[in-house]
This record gives sequence, structure tokens and C-alpha cells, in this order.
Amino acid sequence: MPQTRSPVFDDIARLMTDAAGLAQGARREVETVLRSQAERMLAGMDLVRREEFEAVRDMAILAREENERLVARLDELERRMQPGG
Repeated sequence: MPQTRSPVFDDIARLMTDAAGLAQGARREVETVLRSQAERMLAGMDLVRREEFEAVRDMAILAREENERLVARLDELERRMQPGG
């Protein structure tokens, strides 16, 4: 019965498998380094978290609505204070 696999091909397949594993490990290492550098860069910037931004935005919306109500009330009071108002 003829041999279906050659030891040379087995060695080449093993080398390819090892090379693929090495490349995958290198990719993970590069991703880790890049992520670490990005986190360090972002930590040094004066950024706010999304939750903080949304909380301040909501406060600004409420303040604007209250301001509009107060302006309308003031306009009404001024109208009443005018003679013939």
C-alpha cells in the first residue's frame, strides 16, 4: 500500500501551523500594546464620560425650560404692571 502522506509535507504543515500560532500571538501582543497606549493617551486628555455629559445635558435642558417659564411669567407680570394692562 502506497504512503499517502509524506514526512516532508507533515513538516511543512507543522511549520505552517506554528507560524500561524506565532502570528496570532504577535497580533494579540500588538493589540495589547496599542490598547494600553490609547488608554494612557485618553487618560491624559480632559474628556468627560458619556454619563457625565448626559447628566449635564439633562440639567441644561431643565434649566432652559425653567428659564423659558420664568421669562413668560415675567412678561405677564410686566404686562399687568403697565397702565391699562
